[in-house]
Amino acid sequence: MKKSTQRKIWAWSMRLGNRCGCHQREDRSFKIGEFQFPICSRCTGILLGQIISVIFIFVKANIPIYLDFIFLGIMFLDWYVQFKQIKESTNFRRLITGTLAGIAQINILYQIIIYIIKLF
Repeated sequence: MKKSTQRKIWAWSMRLGNRCGCHQREDRSFKIGEFQFPICSRCTGILLGQIISVIFIFVKANIPIYLDFIFLGIMFLDWYVQFKQIKESTNFRRLITGTLAGIAQINILYQIIIYIIKLF
């Protein structure tokens, strides 16, 4: 693929990442070669976790709801410790905590939908 085509695809993906609400900070994003990911490492993890959660739903791998809240709490704790400048998070830790939160988000939404369906 030509460099000019790669740059156009990268620019388009960066605009898309920005529209999704990601801050896209370079220091908090992964890179492939000279190209920064269009979303930060935590958003990358959240997206990955959402995909994993959909797979879990299709294979009927149930995650208890209390684990979802623990997963969300872990991501919040990682953010809070960094926010309070106690310890700087790493991109790998952001990816892991984001993945857990993404799994939790979809699972909670799925549980709510199932609950509403059962009402009728």
